[in-house]
Amino acid sequence: FCVTLSTYLSTLKFALLTWALTLVLGFALAYFLAFHVRSAGLQTLLFLLCTVPFWTSNVIRMVSWVPLLGRNGLVNQALQGAGLIREPLDWLLFSDFSVLLAFVHLYTMFMIVPIFNSMMRIDRSLLEAARDAGASAWQTLWSVVVPLSRTGILIGSIFIFTIVMGDFVTVGVMGGQQIASVGKMIQVQIAYLQFPLAAANAVVLLATVLLIVWGLTRVVDIRKEL
Repeated sequence: FCVTLSTYLSTLKFALLTWALTLVLGFALAYFLAFHVRSAGLQTLLFLLCTVPFWTSNVIRMVSWVPLLGRNGLVNQALQGAGLIREPLDWLLFSDFSVLLAFVHLYTMFMIVPIFNSMMRIDRSLLEAARDAGASAWQTLWSVVVPLSRTGILIGSIFIFTIVMGDFVTVGVMGGQQIASVGKMIQVQIAYLQFPLAAANAVVLLATVLLIVWGLTRVVDIRKEL
C-alpha cells in the first residue's frame, strides 16, 4: 500500500510541477504572440514555429535529450570546458529532472494554444481603458488579461493534468526505467498479466483525474465562459 501511495504521490508531483512550468511558459509565449506581435502574418509564422516539435514523434523528441544530458553529453562537456564543474553531473539524465524537462518540452504547446486563443478574443479597448485609468503594465496584466484568459488557462490545465497523469512512455524513457508513475505501474502489471490489479489502478487513476478536472471546473465555469 505504501509503495502504491508513493507512486500516486510521485505522479501527482510530476503533474503539478509540469502544470506550473508549462503555465508560466505558455502564458508568457501566448502573451507575447497576442499583444507584442502586431503583424498577423508574423503571428502565424511564430505560432507555426511553436508547433515544429510536433512534426516528429514523442519518442524522437525524448531521445534527442540523451546526447545532451548524458555523462558525456554536450551539457556536461560545456560545463566542464567552462570550468564550472570537475565531474559530470549524473542527475541531468535518468532522473526526476530529465522527466520533468521532457514533460515541459513535450506538452507546453497544449498550454500555449488555448491561452493564445483566449487572449486573441480580448477586446483591445479594455487594455487601452486600463492604461487611461492609470493602471501599470502589471496591473493591467493581473486585473484584465489574466481574468479574461482564465478559460484558456483552465483548458490548458486540463490537458496537462490528464496527459501527464496517464503518461508512462516519458517516465520510462527519460527516467531510465528507475522512476515510478501510475501509468508505468499499470503497464508493468499488464505485462505480467496482473489484469485485476491493473484494472483497479486504472479506475483509481481515472477517478483521481476526474476529481482534478472537477476541481478545476469549480474555479471557472467553462460552459459559461465559452
